[in-house]
Amino acid sequence: MYVQKHIHWRVIWDYSWKDLLIFIVYDLTLAILHGPLGMTWLDIPWQLVSILGVAVSFYVGFKNSSSYNRFNEARQLWGGIVNRSRNWTMLVLANTQPARTDLTPEQVSYQRQLVYRQLAWVNALCLHLRRQTKEQWNQAVAPFLDPAESDYLRITVNPPAQLLLRQSQALQEADGLFDDLQRHALVEDLRELTNLQGGSERIKNTPFPRQYAFSSVVFVWIFIALLPLGLLAEFEKMGHGHYWFTVPFSVLVSWVFVTIELVGHISEDPFENRMNDVPMTTLCRSIEIDLRQMLGETALPQPIQPVNGVLY
Repeated sequence: MYVQKHIHWRVIWDYSWKDLLIFIVYDLTLAILHGPLGMTWLDIPWQLVSILGVAVSFYVGFKNSSSYNRFNEARQLWGGIVNRSRNWTMLVLANTQPARTDLTPEQVSYQRQLVYRQLAWVNALCLHLRRQTKEQWNQAVAPFLDPAESDYLRITVNPPAQLLLRQSQALQEADGLFDDLQRHALVEDLRELTNLQGGSERIKNTPFPRQYAFSSVVFVWIFIALLPLGLLAEFEKMGHGHYWFTVPFSVLVSWVFVTIELVGHISEDPFENRMNDVPMTTLCRSIEIDLRQMLGETALPQPIQPVNGVLY
């Protein structure tokens, strides 16, 4: 996620320099054909181009709104994961309050294991959504699990779902650690975490409807192709030679439309670990710091800082 207030011009340039080069060559070619070579029959009425531009702008706006809604829902789901992870830890550790001073070292260790498995689930879900490799698993998930449990989960189809199942089983095996009411509250938390994982997987596994995404690109490029043909005659009305103004103004308008379409395109899938996606790695680190601090640990990792204005 890009977190700086202003986007650096180099970021914009990296995204658009190829398109700008195409626009300049295309518009310059049409200006030469219209002026020096006298092919004025290429001109088309500006009114037709204007009507098409209005229609395309509405269509692209619809696509961008739908794409942003996907990103916004993904960020809300991960906001829920952050809150539920904290809530899970507070419920697990509630028995360590002064009202319960009879916890055995084994029970305290079991509580810690439940919290660490939650950290493993958060990081496993991040890797699962990004389709990342086993190497990342060893770095992000394995440190929070027993080696045998980690080796088993790593080869499963859906490690986060298996971790939630293991948490549910662990609650039943925690003899004397939780009463029925506390166990029920923890099971409800697991149910909500399952819903949050399912919502994230739905966004990940359901691509933005191709009929909208593809049509948007086609319509924008049709408009860009016709735009200079409509501007040539309009600028020529200002006087002979003014048709050269078609090049800079057509390039500018074309760049605006392509950029708007691109903004919608890069927001379609918010779990790809790109600069505009949900910063799951940063959120996982924030959850880790909070939960380990609740356990009373002091050797905590540092919060992740933006790299060139981007949080991943």
